[in-house]
Amino acid sequence: MAAEAGRDVLRENGTATEAMVAAAAVIAVVYPHMNAIGGDGFWLISRPGEAPIGIDACGPAAALATRDLYYEHGLATIPTRGPMAALTVPGTIGGWEAALSQGVLAEGRLPLSRLLEPAITLAREGVPVTAGQALVTRQKLDELCDLPGFSTTFLDASNRPLECGVRLRQPALADTLEHLGRSGLDDFYRGDIARSMAADLGALDSPLRLNDLLEYRPLRVEPLSLRLSGTRLYNMPPPTQGLASLLILGIHQRVPVPNMGPFGHIHALVESTKKAFRVRDRHVADPRWMTVNPRDFLCDEWLETAASEIDMTRAAPWPYPGAAGDTVWMGAVDSQGQAVSFIQSIYWEYGAGVVLPATGVLMQNRGISFGLDARNLQALEPGRRPFHTLNPAMARFDDGRDMVYGTMGGEGQPQTQAAIFTRYANDMMPLQKAISAPRWLLGRTWGDSSTNLKLESRFPSSLSEQLHEAGHAVEMVGDFDSMMGHAGAIVRHPDGLLEGASDPRSDGAVAAS
Repeated sequence: MAAEAGRDVLRENGTATEAMVAAAAVIAVVYPHMNAIGGDGFWLISRPGEAPIGIDACGPAAALATRDLYYEHGLATIPTRGPMAALTVPGTIGGWEAALSQGVLAEGRLPLSRLLEPAITLAREGVPVTAGQALVTRQKLDELCDLPGFSTTFLDASNRPLECGVRLRQPALADTLEHLGRSGLDDFYRGDIARSMAADLGALDSPLRLNDLLEYRPLRVEPLSLRLSGTRLYNMPPPTQGLASLLILGIHQRVPVPNMGPFGHIHALVESTKKAFRVRDRHVADPRWMTVNPRDFLCDEWLETAASEIDMTRAAPWPYPGAAGDTVWMGAVDSQGQAVSFIQSIYWEYGAGVVLPATGVLMQNRGISFGLDARNLQALEPGRRPFHTLNPAMARFDDGRDMVYGTMGGEGQPQTQAAIFTRYANDMMPLQKAISAPRWLLGRTWGDSSTNLKLESRFPSSLSEQLHEAGHAVEMVGDFDSMMGHAGAIVRHPDGLLEGASDPRSDGAVAAS
């Protein structure tokens, strides 16, 4: 539904950015267990002949969200659910507005009300609950059912999860989107919607207040970039883990891989992942609190040193603490070559689990990335932006191809990006096959807590045995397992041909005009 909404905008001569806003609004309605307008978003936008730009629509911690506030409530950690977990400003709507203002051609501009129309209709008339949403709601019911607004939105009259195929209606959210379509997206932060949200948040005892919304502005940022053979890659800077995604590929290219078949490919990428994740976990935070420049890790000298430390016969020690996360990735490319790689998230399944009654906005719990220990790299401070697993990716090939790609999956996002890119760019695998092919995952991701090396069972048992003998703690999982992420990609070829691929593990699709 989201892909089709974006496609229809393109058919009306809208731009890729406009198509993405339409798709983002729809996905926030039809896939609420993974994202909502009460979450954050990140954009990479490129146009032919221009350097890509990034939009960081990550909201900061509220002014009242101090460590002392949580200590005063007798808490040793930030609660994962409920009003006290809703402590950061939702940035995603600001990201939509910032993206639409980035040089959109006047002749391609469609009214905001048109872009939001499909989402408004689906929220008001209802949309069938997906199998994935029904499963997640059942799995998380005990921790969500008593939270403000959750039962009246996502449960039936008997307080049971809505079954797959049952129509989910969200009239308050429809009214909010309709109001934004009339009044403009800024109203979410500085208008009637902002005042209504602030009143509900205050009544629920969330740290967020009206002034936090009034002061919020998304950031236009310069993407991180990395030169590989025949390609330049782009990803988001901190506080996202985009650096890790680039480091994996930069290290991997420099690892001498003898003719070791699938074992060599996967082992080298897994070991590169360990190197990249250690950098991420030691250094990546809100840039204002970082003591290093992330671009220093992308230089040849650092990457060569990291690659030289990888043993192609033995696995380095693991596990290492990982991060979970839930989100959606979407991409769009228009006929003029404008390309968008986009991610929108509420962090955990259903985020904080709090649905604001007057607006129908489901709030994220991204603020639980913070710690209450002042010595923590991610120590909670008012105004500080939380660490994000989100990192939409983009590649420009020397032969003129442009590629946008990405996935959901928390800890798995950089690994899935690496699998897709190396298969497509290095192994010349067709785009859809590169996404559909069996994948692996080191560490913890959506729906899982273990930190071993997981392989989809479509890999041959001989590969599992080789990896085990090299010291990897291997676990076999399902044939097409959701924990491996829901990936997608679009490639624009020099002659204008568009090639798209969607993940069979997901509820997504490719839609073309």
